[in-house]
Amino acid sequence: MAPSAWVRRWSHLVPGGGAVLDVACGHGRHLRWFAQRGHPVTGVDRDPEAIAAIQGLGRAVQADIENGPWPFEGQRFAGVVVTNYLWRSLMPHLLDSVAEGGVLIYETFAIDHASVGKPSRPDFLLRPGELLTAASGLRIVAYEDGFCAAPDRFVQRLAAVRETRSREAAPARYPLDAAG
Repeated sequence: MAPSAWVRRWSHLVPGGGAVLDVACGHGRHLRWFAQRGHPVTGVDRDPEAIAAIQGLGRAVQADIENGPWPFEGQRFAGVVVTNYLWRSLMPHLLDSVAEGGVLIYETFAIDHASVGKPSRPDFLLRPGELLTAASGLRIVAYEDGFCAAPDRFVQRLAAVRETRSREAAPARYPLDAAG
């Protein structure tokens, strides 16, 4: 499976050579994307098959992050990537895992997705604006909430940066395209 177009679009915001965490990484489509671009990668998933599929790409952590402890307590990453996954109680851990100057790239299903397919339980679907609210401590660079076709799905997408605390003479520039 190809990496998400959203992840590809905003991956240039991850500082060069910075470590990337892929949460609920599955078989590693985003880990491969970032590893090919010179980033050390860490993937976490509870499925042993998924972890076996990513062996050799980087650090592979098998953990039940919904029912067990957060395995990255105190660790920070230049990029935190989450796609097609929502477990609300993890949101503070995800945000805390973004290092200064790092980016959160998030894309998952929105509430109206129930009208076109699975997941359809509200527990796994974002309410309008929920992702924006959850990431309010970060600098929002990009956000979308709407419908995508082929396959049909309703999603919310976000790219948000944890700004550095230094007082620079010029404001930080977050290019809206990779060429920027």
